[in-house]
Amino acid sequence: MSKLHVGYVRKAIEDRFVDLVDKSDLVHTPRETANQKLLSRGLAALAVQIEHPCSDRVAALRVFDGEDDQGLDSIAVESDVNQSRICLVQAKWSDGNKGKFTEADVHKMFHGLDLMLERHYSKFNRRFQPFVNDIERAYDTGVPKITMVLALMREAPLSDGVQDLIKMKLEKVNDVDDDFVEVKVLTLRDFHRAILGDASAPKIDARVQLDGFVQESLPYKAMYGTMTVPDLADLYEEHGRGLFARNIRNALDLTDVNIKIRNTLLEEPEHFWYFSNGITMLCESIKTVGRALPGKVGNFQLSGVSVVNGAQTVSAMHRAFARDPGAAQDGRVMVRLISLENCPPGFGDQVTTTTNTQNPIEERDFKSLDPGQVQLRDDFTLLLKLVYVTKRGETVPDPAHGCSISEAAEALAATSPNAQLAAVAKRDQHASELWEDGNYQEVFGAKPNVFRVWRCVQLLRAVRTELHSLREGLVWRADSAAFYGDLLVTHIVFRRLVTHSIEAPEFDWSRELAKVPALVRDALSWVLTAIDDEYGTTSHIVAAVRNAERIERVVRATLRGLDSDSPAPGLSADYQVSKAETRAVTRGRKTNAVVTLVAAGRIQDGTVLEFRPYSKPERRDMAQWLAEDPRRSLATWSNEGGRHPLQWHADDAWYSPSGLARQMRLLASGVDTSVQGTLRWFVSGEGSLDELAYAVRLEEGLEVGEEPADA
Repeated sequence: MSKLHVGYVRKAIEDRFVDLVDKSDLVHTPRETANQKLLSRGLAALAVQIEHPCSDRVAALRVFDGEDDQGLDSIAVESDVNQSRICLVQAKWSDGNKGKFTEADVHKMFHGLDLMLERHYSKFNRRFQPFVNDIERAYDTGVPKITMVLALMREAPLSDGVQDLIKMKLEKVNDVDDDFVEVKVLTLRDFHRAILGDASAPKIDARVQLDGFVQESLPYKAMYGTMTVPDLADLYEEHGRGLFARNIRNALDLTDVNIKIRNTLLEEPEHFWYFSNGITMLCESIKTVGRALPGKVGNFQLSGVSVVNGAQTVSAMHRAFARDPGAAQDGRVMVRLISLENCPPGFGDQVTTTTNTQNPIEERDFKSLDPGQVQLRDDFTLLLKLVYVTKRGETVPDPAHGCSISEAAEALAATSPNAQLAAVAKRDQHASELWEDGNYQEVFGAKPNVFRVWRCVQLLRAVRTELHSLREGLVWRADSAAFYGDLLVTHIVFRRLVTHSIEAPEFDWSRELAKVPALVRDALSWVLTAIDDEYGTTSHIVAAVRNAERIERVVRATLRGLDSDSPAPGLSADYQVSKAETRAVTRGRKTNAVVTLVAAGRIQDGTVLEFRPYSKPERRDMAQWLAEDPRRSLATWSNEGGRHPLQWHADDAWYSPSGLARQMRLLASGVDTSVQGTLRWFVSGEGSLDELAYAVRLEEGLEVGEEPADA
């Protein structure tokens, strides 16, 4: 490819995105520098559009590049009950087709990911803030799949050092789940194809070999037989995502590689043919190469081939073969080749749609037929007068009238003496590992007791209710621990309750449930302390609750704390909204933050500050209101304004930081409450007013050694 192709991409970006992306921060930037930044932002918009198809306008709105972007440039979030996905893009434009991506860029990008995972949203700029509620919704459906995209205007591969660093970073973040986070690289070829649309979709011609093939002639031509893992891995290696051009679940299959498929190929490849549903390919034409006898080996030349079902399987094969060729090479899979020659119009689309909309049978479906589950269902009805749903597709009762087999499995895993089962249940969206025979037997037992099951469900619900309430006042790691740690906290709380008669009908379980709120608060404090002490304050909370070894260590440390005479450790002020507010106020008692900043001349007149919601309730109440008018998030600083240094862009009136923050909350939601505005108003690239004032005081020796004990 050449500079000519770079020019095509540049023109497309200029035509489609430059007028749509936010450039308010580039007003005083030199023209050429601003143009390059706009091209990078346009590239970020195009990249996120490639991964998550949307209009040009929506793609442009997803760009938040600029000061405090934390090494990321654009984002797309898709919330789904089955699997939510988050796409994060870092873009590098280059007129010379040599977009650089250095090791420093890798560190910045993964640091941004860490901040997002730990819910440290206020570290991101105002253009990022509208996506926080979307991210939270994605988290609420379970641990999302995250794709980090390097959008690079270049053709050359990344340097060995950069590739090694990315691999190391991925190994760390994917400590529990290999597919939690992945990195993709989009280059000039991808962008050129994207701007050409369907016209650029590669027409793939390939030669394949089928073992034991059978031919169908009526009503349309088709072949099916067996292909080897090396052959399919080579096919994917050569053609990449272009192989899935017609697949309606292209993005899903490429980002959600099923770890079970890969494990089967690596651990028992000889069984893969029996376990796989196979692969379906559509072809414009199929021609036999040489002599081919049905039932034997046949070679076929395929024209215009596309995998329309089984993209997940193909990409898993490629990954498994790349990881361990020796183990995976013995794997084989059934492949169907369907020729579109002489087919009626739209037949290919019908094949694509129907082969991708059939519901697969899951292990859970088999367990619904287990005699123990049948008995549980009957006992719920006869003994508890409640409903117990065991089959997918059945209406799940409201909480007051029963539960599902899935909720019961989670509750029993959390309350099992084996803490590792809580980690197993937390590893994937549908707790699929719990339905494997060994785990299933340990969770439910040979004869599950209906009173234990229902009471454990009640406990899990009570714990989640209390954690949800606590999260309203928590930020950062504490918020993450309260969300991800629901099963872990339930496990610990259960072990602190009186449960020896939990299976007895007459047992007063309500008396034990009354202890839950206090126990949850103490358990959460000890859990977070244990995670920080055992694995450090920069470790991922999600790893501690999904990794079997880690969760056991955290449980042991937490129980030691609860069993001691020591009170539960107080959460860091950084983790609590109320304490952070108090700390900011305490800091200001000696010297008001605004007075400190003005006296030091720390902020230049005319500097534009931006507002960032601090707490979860604020984000929920204000996100949409702030997004409706960008001026609402901005204010200009003046050192001549006394205690009212902020001129709000929405009405040009002058306010104190706290007064303006309070007024904004009132206008957005009708909530009138005192807030510490210095925690919410930021100088881009430098920090909040509270952080800047505190730094000034430290430099001047005003507060060294004088901070409150809980600061």
